[in-house]
Parts: sequence; structure tokens; C-alpha cells
Amino acid sequence: MWLCKHLNTNLLTRGTLLGKEFSSVAEEARKQYQRFKKVPDSLLIQLVQERLMEEDCVRRGWILDGIPQTREQVLMMQTLGLAPRHVIVLNAPDSVLIERNLGKRIDPVTREIYHTTFDWPREAEVQNRLLEPEGISEVETARKLLEYHRSIIRILPSYPRILKAISADQPCVDVFYQALTYVQTSHRSNAPFTPRVLLCGPMGSGKSLQAALLAQKYGLVNICCGQLLREAVEDQSKLSELIQSFFDKEMTVPDDIILKVLKGRLDRPDCVHKGWVLHGFPRDLDQAHMLASMGYSPNRVFFLNVPLDSILERLTLRRVDPVTGERYHLMYKPPPTPEIQARLLQNPEDAEDRVKLQTDLFYRNSSELEQFYRQALTLNGDQDPYTVFEYIESGIINPLPRKVF
Repeated sequence: MWLCKHLNTNLLTRGTLLGKEFSSVAEEARKQYQRFKKVPDSLLIQLVQERLMEEDCVRRGWILDGIPQTREQVLMMQTLGLAPRHVIVLNAPDSVLIERNLGKRIDPVTREIYHTTFDWPREAEVQNRLLEPEGISEVETARKLLEYHRSIIRILPSYPRILKAISADQPCVDVFYQALTYVQTSHRSNAPFTPRVLLCGPMGSGKSLQAALLAQKYGLVNICCGQLLREAVEDQSKLSELIQSFFDKEMTVPDDIILKVLKGRLDRPDCVHKGWVLHGFPRDLDQAHMLASMGYSPNRVFFLNVPLDSILERLTLRRVDPVTGERYHLMYKPPPTPEIQARLLQNPEDAEDRVKLQTDLFYRNSSELEQFYRQALTLNGDQDPYTVFEYIESGIINPLPRKVF
């Protein structure tokens, strides 16, 4: 908290979430907090988004303190395009943190935080009214630290290129200047330009894995069309109700609705500035024309070709344990016991007839797509995924020949 206050003083102004006026989201958050002493993650992230979209944050920048606290919150923020440029994690031994926490005192009038050793007020009047906050006992602090350690190891991998660890077990001034120096630096992407990557391939060709690898290494926004539609349903808007109606009937969502959702995502600042990798759309020539007509033209396109036999092997042998949620593959990751194997279920989407139908549909449309994207690179996706990734990387930095076998 001390660090954030001083960075705000040097860099920008400070804002609050629950104190925001004239916001229905903030009002609902206040009600939830008053009733349950907790704000649901979805509501909390909406508050964050609402605040960060205001003019001062857009113009001057922002500092988030105390959020995200979980991997789930990270994913929600990334989905909304809330991407920090710098992430700082302050580390100190638990014994030091417990000792610091035990000395905290709060002024019930001003809500200022003081410390019996490091930051004691000079005024006797303030000293006399200070109170010990709830939940700072040694046992309670140790419990919170345990929860923190469990969560932080799942959060940090989400920010591999922009993360800075600073030891907090040193004078505050030293911590501050290290943090200030870091946030005043700018990061350069490994890519020679702002990539707008399109990955095409049948189901089971590895598009999702390659997209995740590209997003991690180059900082691109990973956009899966199917996932985008599922997230749109959660927004509880008129469009979400429309999409849900098609899901309920097991019908294909119309192209114009898909493009509305896709446009909303591609227009967000993180996509514009960092670039994106798109998969799951377009699936045919008409969709490709519609995407291009809206001004969204990829500057790198890759087709991942995988034979039907390999696709069937990858998909039809997948299973899920309905008890634990653990995923297995009967060939590559078999269940450890006969008991578990007996209760495994197959996703209807992985049924052989369904996979054959979808694969045939893709290859019937792929020739027209390849002609439309004349600069596309066609890769053999039936090999080690990291070998495929090396070819894709080469195609981004220094384009490959037309065919790779």
C-alpha cells in the first residue's frame, strides 16, 4: 500500500472502486459487500474495467493494488483486455511480514494506517485513538500468507514478460526507487511488427496450443472464436440472450452475430497495441470476406494440415473423469486405475462421426480460404507441437516457403 501511494504521487492520481458515484455496478458491489462482506469476482472485475475506462486512467495510466488475487481474476481481466504494462511482486520472508502486520494500527477517524515501529503518528491525540485492526494476529496472518502463496504461483505465469520481483525486506525508499525505475521503462516485443495472426486448421490440429504459445512468447491477445461466444453469453446482454438461444437449439450462431462479438474484442486497446492471434474464424470464404470488409486483415496466416487418422487418434480417445474433472487420453495419458477408467466419459463433440464430419467440412472450405489468403503458409501439423511452433515463429520473423513437409 505504501509503495502504491508513492508511485501515485509521482506518476498519476489515485481512484477507488466502491466509492464511485452514479454507477449501477458500484451500487450492486456495495450491496454485496454490505450483505456478504465480499464482492463476487465477476462484479469486482466489472468495477475495475469501469474505472480503468475513465478518461484519467486512459490518459494518464493506472496502478492496481490488491487485484488480481487469483488465477480466475487474471483470466477475467485478460478476457476484457485489461492488460498491465508492468507487474511488480514484492517478496519478503513470512516472519518479516508477520512482524510488520502485528504492528499495524488504524485511525478510526481518517482510516489512515500507522505502525507501532515504522510509522507512528506524532500527535498524541491521534496516538490515543488508534485501534488494532481485526485479523492481524500471528495465526491469522500466517493463514493469509499460506493462501497468498498458493494463489501467487498460479498468477505470476500469466505475466512472463512484464514481471519484476523486488525484495520488500529493505528500506522503503530503496523499494520505491527500484519500482519507479522499472515502471518508467518500456518493453519491446520480440516480434518485428505488430502481429495479427490467423491460425486455420481442422479440429484437433493444435490451433489452441499454438495460439497459447504465440500469446505467451509475443504478448499477443489469444482470441478463440468459440470461447469468445461463450464469454459473450455470460455478459447478460441482449446479444448474449440471442447467442444462448442458438446454443440451446444446438444451431450455428449466424455470421453477423459472430462478427459483432469479434469486432468488440478486436477493437479493444490490447488487441490494437499488442496484436492478436485468432483461431476458429473464419471457417469459409464468405466469413473471410466479411472479416476483411470490416478492416480486420491478418498479416500472417497459417494453415495446419493434419490427416484424418491423426485427428481421430487425438480426439476420439479423449475422456474426462466426471468425479474429479481430470482429463485423460486413452493412449497418451491413460487413467491410473481400472476404477477411474470405468467411470470416464466422452464429450459428444469427440465422437468419431462428429469429428469426421467437422474435418471433412474444413477441408472442403480450406482450398478457397488458401486462395483468399494468398500469402498464407501451409504447415504439417502432424508432428511435435514445438516443432510446429518453430515453423510458425519462422513464418512470423522470416516467412517460410509456401509448403512445409
